[in-house]
Order: sequence, then structure tokens, then C-alpha cells
Amino acid sequence: MTLLRNASGLSLEAGCDEAGRGCLAGPVTAAAVILPADFHHPWLNDSKQLSQKKREALRPIIEQEALAWAVAECSPAEIDKLNILWASIEAMHRALSQLKQAPEFIAVDGNRFKPYGQIPYKTEVKGDGRFLHIAAASILAKTHRDERMLEGHHSFPHYRWDKNMGYPTAEHRQAIRDLGPCEWHRKSFQLLPLQQTLF
Repeated sequence: MTLLRNASGLSLEAGCDEAGRGCLAGPVTAAAVILPADFHHPWLNDSKQLSQKKREALRPIIEQEALAWAVAECSPAEIDKLNILWASIEAMHRALSQLKQAPEFIAVDGNRFKPYGQIPYKTEVKGDGRFLHIAAASILAKTHRDERMLEGHHSFPHYRWDKNMGYPTAEHRQAIRDLGPCEWHRKSFQLLPLQQTLF
């Protein structure tokens, strides 16, 4: 499937996506990307459809060739305060605010968003598999978040975030069961099935 250039036809359209909504630990990370009109790469697709090797190879290409890009996050404490949906949107807003070039339009992966200033926007279900700039944003969000989780792994190696990146694998949940959660865990999430009183 050939990915579309943008949703509005405007040249300065930012694509937005996030990574880490379904995790038990770590931040939710969002990216905003404005690509040049002639940008093309045969691998570019939804980050979930790519190998880690391809995502890591695409990241510097996107960062070098984008007209503007930015990555931002909301911490586990912010997620617990706002809830994961609004924390994801807040992370997108933070990424948009860091762009060196203000977009004329915003295309957002998913079906929920809050207005960002006066800039028109459109939500796009499965947009990371349909639009080049949202796919690029998904790759930056995923690779930057994975980098953060590897940093966390050095402090809390028993949760094996170097393997699960904070997602609810059996190994991750067993470590929570054995050792309890840490400051990187999202206390508002059900960390264990039929969770009792961990806190």
C-alpha cells in the first residue's frame, strides 16, 4: 500500500503519533513530524510493521530530512494524574510546541485529540499505516521511547525493560509480583491480573 502525503493538501502539515499507551511502566512518548513534499523511503510504514533494525535505520533519516520534528513525553506520574488518553494528547501538544516550524494543519493517528491553538486538525484511524508523516512520527516516538526504557533498565534491570520496553509481558508481571512496582510504574494501571493491594 502506498502511503499518502498528507490529509489537507497543505505543505506544512504535521503528522502526530505516540508510543507506549499500553505499557505498565515508563512514559508515553509522542512525536510530531513535518516532511518535505518530495520525501520518500521504501521502508517507511507504521513502526509496528517494521523490525527494530529498520526503525533504528529510519530514525536518523527522518530526523535529518524532515522540515521539522520533535519528540516529547508525559511521565508515569502525569499519566496517573491525567489518564493515559489525555497524557498521550498532552505529549503530542508538547511535541507540536517544540517544532521549529509551525504547522498549517495537524494529522493525528487515532480518533481522539484536543485542539492545539487555532491550527486545524484531523484524526486518522490507523493513520500510521496510511500517511507518511504519521508513520514517520510513529517511528520517532517508538525509537525515542525505547531509548528511555533502556535507560530505565539500567536502574531497574529485574523488570527486563531491555526486552519488554514496559509492556505487560509475563516476565514483566512476574517481576512486579515478586518485587513490587517501582517509581517508573503507572500506579493507575492494573499491573497484575486481579490486582490486590500493591500500594
